[in-house]
Amino acid sequence: ILGYLFYKRQLKKARERYPHGHSSAQAFVFSGVKVVPIPVLSDNYSYLIIDTASSLAAVVDPSDPLTVQAYLEREGVTLEAILCTHKHWDHSGGNKALKRLYKSCRVYGSSYDDIPELTHALSDREQLSVGRLQFQAYFTPGHTVGHMIYVLDGKSGDGPDCLFSGDLLFLAGCGRMFEGSAETMLASLDTAASLNDSTLLWPGHEYAADNLTFAAVVEPENSVRDKKCQWVLHRRLEKKSTCPSTIGEEKEYNPFLRTHCRDLHQALDLQRGANEDWNHFRARVLEEVRKRKDLFKER
Repeated sequence: ILGYLFYKRQLKKARERYPHGHSSAQAFVFSGVKVVPIPVLSDNYSYLIIDTASSLAAVVDPSDPLTVQAYLEREGVTLEAILCTHKHWDHSGGNKALKRLYKSCRVYGSSYDDIPELTHALSDREQLSVGRLQFQAYFTPGHTVGHMIYVLDGKSGDGPDCLFSGDLLFLAGCGRMFEGSAETMLASLDTAASLNDSTLLWPGHEYAADNLTFAAVVEPENSVRDKKCQWVLHRRLEKKSTCPSTIGEEKEYNPFLRTHCRDLHQALDLQRGANEDWNHFRARVLEEVRKRKDLFKER
């Protein structure tokens, strides 16, 4: 109840403060597919994914149902599916209202999370389709016990694969480990990192500037990150979205995907124990980076 009330308060304040959204975001179009980022609340993103041939659409994490409905009407498409990454209200809060408007709309997610209006519980690597769009769901617990990510197969429209990562992975960051150990979160991040380097990353929040500023603290010697940070800061001065990045890019500067890197180990002053399992050590690295990021955000 308290979480829902806080979400409703957030929603009201964001609509007043950002009547046109917190950021200016451009649609990404390739043959037969249109991905429309929808800035909602103070820093969230929902995503409208359209099969342009059939005008059928899926929406990822519809936080603000009124805003999502306005985008659906503007694009002239029918909502066939909601792909929910996890139960938190800032990602699932619009499920009920949209399901009321589109009664045949399917609501996908994990049965391990308490997803509002869930109609189709997914298992790891299960596939689903919306028109000609083909998605694969991956079970990625850690932020919540039932967190899932969704990958749009680029072959749906002769383009790159697209990862809708919710609160697992952000540009240069990752979600907090509310309901999982560092080992669990590491395995989930490894799942994302195993995707093709060309995969476009569409995260659940606009956290890029803060994340890259922090990344410069924990791994100072990283020229790729420095260049990306300058680009992001320029974009944010103009309130422009920083999405998407790519999995290949993230491996270069996202400290949460670099737990295997010696430079990061040295920067954190962490050493692997003589008989320590490699992934146990990487989980310790992840835990330390997450701890420092939490303190960094609170400064």
